[in-house]
Amino acid sequence: MLPLECMLWSWPIGPAGERVLSMRVFARTPLDLEKMARPRGQVYLIPERCKGCNLCVELCPRNVLEPSPQTNSKGYHYPQIREGHEGDCVHCEFCTMVCPEFAIFTLEADG
Repeated sequence: MLPLECMLWSWPIGPAGERVLSMRVFARTPLDLEKMARPRGQVYLIPERCKGCNLCVELCPRNVLEPSPQTNSKGYHYPQIREGHEGDCVHCEFCTMVCPEFAIFTLEADG
């Protein structure tokens, strides 16, 4: 669910006379949206620490990561940045928080 949505629940009457639960979603836009800057991050990975659990890949909200076809010396497929998505990281640090091996982290990108 998007954070800027309002939902209106109603119980209209269906074609057979039954009550049907429906939801209307109204997206709202902040008045100062054009003034807001989206945070930028840079992903850093230590491939030799990775054990291939893919938690970072699954939990990345911007889908920046994907499993790599290469393996580290332990035989695990470590994550890599998806081609064409190098600038999509928003420095949320989910990958850093969920990595049990401390193999991935992000830093705020310059400019």
